[in-house]
Amino acid sequence: MPVGKPRVLFVSRERIRLPLEGAQRRKWDAVAAVLDHRVLAAAPAGAPAGDDRFRLATPAPRLDGALFYLRLPLRVVHELRAFQPDAAIVQGVHEAAAFLAARRLARVRTKLILDVHGDWRQATRLYGSPLRRLLNPLNDRLAPVAVRRADAVRTLSPHTTALVRALGVEPAAVFPAYVDVQTFLVRPPAPLPELPRAVFVGVLERYKAFDTLVAAWRLAAPQVPGAVLDLAGDGTMRGEAKRLVADLPEQTTWSRRLSEEGVSAAMDASWVLCLPSRSEGLPRVALEAACRGRAIVGGDRAGTPDVVRDGENGLLVDPDDAEGLAAALVRLLTDRAYAERLGAAARRTGEAWGATPPEYAARVEALVRGVLDRRDAD
Repeated sequence: MPVGKPRVLFVSRERIRLPLEGAQRRKWDAVAAVLDHRVLAAAPAGAPAGDDRFRLATPAPRLDGALFYLRLPLRVVHELRAFQPDAAIVQGVHEAAAFLAARRLARVRTKLILDVHGDWRQATRLYGSPLRRLLNPLNDRLAPVAVRRADAVRTLSPHTTALVRALGVEPAAVFPAYVDVQTFLVRPPAPLPELPRAVFVGVLERYKAFDTLVAAWRLAAPQVPGAVLDLAGDGTMRGEAKRLVADLPEQTTWSRRLSEEGVSAAMDASWVLCLPSRSEGLPRVALEAACRGRAIVGGDRAGTPDVVRDGENGLLVDPDDAEGLAAALVRLLTDRAYAERLGAAARRTGEAWGATPPEYAARVEALVRGVLDRRDAD
């Protein structure tokens, strides 16, 4: 076990905006209190690419994802040699595969803790360009190798735990992704506004079933003339969002980016969160909506049912069924009492899952120290 704070390298494809603000600042300040850390991730377009702790890849105008993964092994090699971490927490099996290659090149013994946030089988099936489907065979062979060769695995939920157990691996720790309690849970839920509103927060991609949501709102909007759907996010399906706003301007709004505080305010202005995803490891935005006491209409697949219980704190629908999603939205947007009852139960769900920044950091520290203790014992 290292003397003092363990040195930990965090590796992910996450886009982190510097300087840190709000929830991100609170999260990483708490981590810094218990770990000496560096972060390899990505930067949004036009944002700074690094500081003393963060090393962020700037987005490429074309083939950004491919270039990120091609360059990642050498970026990891540099940090392994310069920072000399005791352990690395790597989010995603593809990033873990890059780390394994980098560790061999650097000839170091840094422990790999794989952070499983979702179903790796969907990475080439529901994300990005249709050309990614050509990578299905490689993806299906590579992912199990990364899971089995990791020194430890951390999962988020029953769904992600089941994925790794199916490969014969037992998670070293199971705890949810960071949800900013200060922004979403510290205040009591706001009363539902007078007019019914639904909100969608997330990337505008097929895996979020954004195509189904667009079709569903075209069916639902005429049935609830005073209701509004607020969209928050960006992605490759932004054209669908533009057309929906153009066709239903009185009943649809769209913001490409919201701060954590903006997301919380959008939830307070709504009756229901709509998240009909085809694939989620653990839907953080659903937990955030639950903390704000809002009912959730979620997809009945992957990790969403770990948070949303049909008829108790929300409604579950088939992500490919636009008519079913429309019916669920109409039901909640026309029955205030029902939306309030589900929202009250959702608040209890949020309280059960929430953690303060120090609590979250303590879980990460305990995971790291447990892995390093096993190394010393070996």
